[in-house]
Amino acid sequence: MKLAFLLLFFLYNICVQGDTPWKLSLTCPEEKIDLVIDLYEESVEVPTMEMFGPMNGYLGGNIYGVWYVTSFKTKDKKAEIKVANDLGSENQKIELQQLTDSTWSMKFIEDFKKMCKDYQGKIIAITGFKNEDIQDHQYMMFLKYAKKYNCKVHCLG
Repeated sequence: MKLAFLLLFFLYNICVQGDTPWKLSLTCPEEKIDLVIDLYEESVEVPTMEMFGPMNGYLGGNIYGVWYVTSFKTKDKKAEIKVANDLGSENQKIELQQLTDSTWSMKFIEDFKKMCKDYQGKIIAITGFKNEDIQDHQYMMFLKYAKKYNCKVHCLG
């Protein structure tokens, strides 16, 4: 799954309790993606992975498989969360930031941006198109970012 550079604004579901901003359930209705986390303790049952017991959370919905939290760092209103797919074969870094009491921003960081910078003026290849990891309407977002670095994109998928 290469959803690098995807910026989603999440609507905050009534889940945060008092002083526990890192125990929450977020949904992006537009992209149909859910993020459920508890960065205080392993208390979240991950769908299809119940046999491993509670974990710190997962990312699921309109993406390929279920992605579970493997590690995280928090500072103030930001968290860097690493997730891995249900097979454990791929991982991704997510930056989650609280913008207001009811709005959050989530970015899949590093991979795509780094590739564009490292290979300026060249052809880059990414997977995920046509296999539901990256939706058709997200295609232009990748192309626009690549264009900043004069990259041409070959879409594998």
